[in-house]
Amino acid sequence: MGRSSRPVLGFILLCCLIVAGEAEYLKYKDPKMPVGARIKDLMKRMTIEEKIGQMVQIERTVASPDVMKQYFIGSVLSGGGSVPAPKASAEAWVNMVNEIQKASLSTRLGIPMIYGIDAVHGHSNVYNATIFPHNVGLGVTRDPQLLKKIGEATALEVRATGIPYAFAPCIAVCRDPRWGRCYESYSEDHRIVQLMTEIIPGLQGELPSNSKKGVPFVAPGNTKVAACAKHFVGDGGTTKGLDENNTVISMDGLLNIHMPAYYNAISKGVATVMVSYSSWNGKRMHINRDLITGFLKNKLKFRGFVISDWQGIDRVTSPPHANYSLSVQAGVGAGIDMIMVPFNFTEFIDDLTYQVKNNIIPMSRIDDAVKRILRVKFVMGLFEKPLADLSMTDQLGSQEHREIAREAVRKSLVLLKNGKYNTAKPLLPLPKKAPKILVAGSHADNLGYQCGGWTITWQGLVGNDLTIGTTILNAVKNTVDPTTQVIYNENPDANFVKSNKFSYAIVVVGEPPYAEMYGDSSNLSISEPGPSTINNVCGAVKCVVVVISGRPVVIQPYLEKIDALVAAWLPGTEGQGVADNLFGDYGFTGKLARTWFKTVDQLPMNVGDSHYDPLFPFGFGITTKPTKN
Repeated sequence: MGRSSRPVLGFILLCCLIVAGEAEYLKYKDPKMPVGARIKDLMKRMTIEEKIGQMVQIERTVASPDVMKQYFIGSVLSGGGSVPAPKASAEAWVNMVNEIQKASLSTRLGIPMIYGIDAVHGHSNVYNATIFPHNVGLGVTRDPQLLKKIGEATALEVRATGIPYAFAPCIAVCRDPRWGRCYESYSEDHRIVQLMTEIIPGLQGELPSNSKKGVPFVAPGNTKVAACAKHFVGDGGTTKGLDENNTVISMDGLLNIHMPAYYNAISKGVATVMVSYSSWNGKRMHINRDLITGFLKNKLKFRGFVISDWQGIDRVTSPPHANYSLSVQAGVGAGIDMIMVPFNFTEFIDDLTYQVKNNIIPMSRIDDAVKRILRVKFVMGLFEKPLADLSMTDQLGSQEHREIAREAVRKSLVLLKNGKYNTAKPLLPLPKKAPKILVAGSHADNLGYQCGGWTITWQGLVGNDLTIGTTILNAVKNTVDPTTQVIYNENPDANFVKSNKFSYAIVVVGEPPYAEMYGDSSNLSISEPGPSTINNVCGAVKCVVVVISGRPVVIQPYLEKIDALVAAWLPGTEGQGVADNLFGDYGFTGKLARTWFKTVDQLPMNVGDSHYDPLFPFGFGITTKPTKN
């Protein structure tokens, strides 16, 4: 009896193992299966709580392991300046992101979260990252291949910190420089903005030739990131350039000026689109179903996910959060798939759950959102490789990336004047060998000013301790002949300048750092003591003025005193690129991608306008040849 029962027991055990093996096979976890089949399989397993959790993006400071597990949170972000520790290393970032991810992977279905960050001019929240020029300077280059290289470098640096998603590029068409986000826009001309969307395949990888229109693409592996075209749509056209305000324009105008770059972004497989805080003809974009669902999703066939801006749902009402449940209904109903909550997530989850369970928002809308979010996660290989390792950490701030940034600085500079009068000898390029030269101005030795907003913190910082880089003063010292004496005086008086008998002076002035509404300006002036520095120095010695600003500023009153004038925009950490051109190692090639006005009361004034009467027109820029050393 005992002997004959053994084979039977063995057979039963074998059957149990086969059944267990079959039970363990999960189609959604099989990378060999088509993405559509994986999405379908996973979604049929998901509860309503798990689906709604996927639609929620929260700030890292509230993303505890318990929160991630209990609410099935789909995404986490770092807001501007939100870091694991001051001057945190790439390793510290990787460890933080992985800790959050491990909590997501421990849930019933193990759906990985996707971590996002504002890498808007390089990986700009992170200490020691390469900070590229802001978009206002990059538009000047009109060089899509350079933009692709910047995208590739940025993706590597973002991945170096364990992050797979960047809220970039901003493809706004800034039509009024009074707007505080104008430096995030490549140009007032949509054609230049369209050219610059080549940063998207840099960030995400080259779209395969057999891809369907509108389907998101992010190359699997650890060298690319999901990109985000923003802010949909018309953010750069608000009245008087007021941030988050109303863009008054016809449908034709919207489609011809503000929409074209979205066609390019979608055709290049952009994974996500962020909605604008602004309104179009009085209707908030966050609740504009006609444009989000009707146009972006249905007409343009966009198949990635649509994300709100920070507290974008709250800001639908004035004051914000005045009728939150109605804002949730209108925002999700309009077609927003992922909501950047980012703090009060339980309120959002409770409101949305109630509305779905009571048929206020149809389940089909939730399924559409979750399908889109999962599509991006599956396409980019997040299920196969959810955790980052430390193999990429040496990419952060690498010399190779800094060289790309330095090239971008050189190509973004615009020479607006070179010689006091038409007959005068050009001042630039400057001689490297001179007895004694003066470097002056508030922006000459200030890395924070050079980088502008969205650098280390949301609003940017002042001084040289924020990150690693080269100030323009140090770039000048690195470039001149060892026998040339370089004197630095931030704001010298006229007597000091006259008594020192300088061969020439370099004056670097401009705007302080700012971001979003804090940069809205009705006067667009160079910040004090910039004007007095120009007057004191340029009244006494031959001078080149370098303007560090996020947009054209009032310069006409000082123009007569200035021998040479360079628009350097917000060049970032690689100030050496400025000196490269000043001293003739490279020639100036940049042409204005924005109109430079005479006075602010001309604004808005864009190329093609009937009242067009600029100080320097769109497309202007004096070119020089490099000098042979």
